[in-house]
Amino acid sequence: MLKTPCHIVSDLHLGVATPATERLFESYLSSIAGRVKTLVINGDLFDFWFEWKTVIPRRGFRTLAALATLKESGTEILYIAGNHDCWGGDVLREDVGVEYKIGPWEGSIGPWRVRVEHGDGLRETEDRRYRMVRPIMRSPTAIRLFRALHPDWATRLASGSSSASRTYAARDGGAGLRAIAYATLAAEPELNLVVLGHSHVAALERAGEGQVFANAGSWLDAPTYLEITDESIELLRWTGSAERDSLNVIDR
Repeated sequence: MLKTPCHIVSDLHLGVATPATERLFESYLSSIAGRVKTLVINGDLFDFWFEWKTVIPRRGFRTLAALATLKESGTEILYIAGNHDCWGGDVLREDVGVEYKIGPWEGSIGPWRVRVEHGDGLRETEDRRYRMVRPIMRSPTAIRLFRALHPDWATRLASGSSSASRTYAARDGGAGLRAIAYATLAAEPELNLVVLGHSHVAALERAGEGQVFANAGSWLDAPTYLEITDESIELLRWTGSAERDSLNVIDR
């Protein structure tokens, strides 16, 4: 079980996000230390992430340090891989201290029964080609071959692919993933909340009796996040200060 208050963020795409966006996120991380029990990163924190034996990407280093500091303050961090950062490893787990997971997470956040998933590959028709390529990209052989490339060349190669998938992910305005979330909730009535990312479309809405669909949005577009307490689920915008900017709230 994850403890509340719990915050969920997704899709920062550090590496293509502006330095100002990264500094804003660092200020957010500093503000929740000692106050938020759990932080869930629902994929694509980085626009590209890969761990060589002795090298990691330079961009986002300040955020990694801020996450390590947050973990040391007592906040538990669950990092669910997205399609841009699915090659995580020992640096994230051991040096930063996050729980790094590939695939969906399902469990309790306080009194809420929750499923959290990044959302890549879920759409039946639109994501068919991606689902065919994904097992190859994540295979041990592909990872070994990619690791043999010089990091500068590998990062340049990955950046082109990342740009294409960022454009593709948001084409339908989030409608496809929203429909999948609603279908999941209908098929699993014990769930109270389904949280997806990937579409870059922030959302918080009732999907049935006692059920909620949410998406934390993307900091490429606006610095939004979800806050889950025992009493409510709230979609907020980070303004750079402790003043709350609530966009929507649903009470339990």
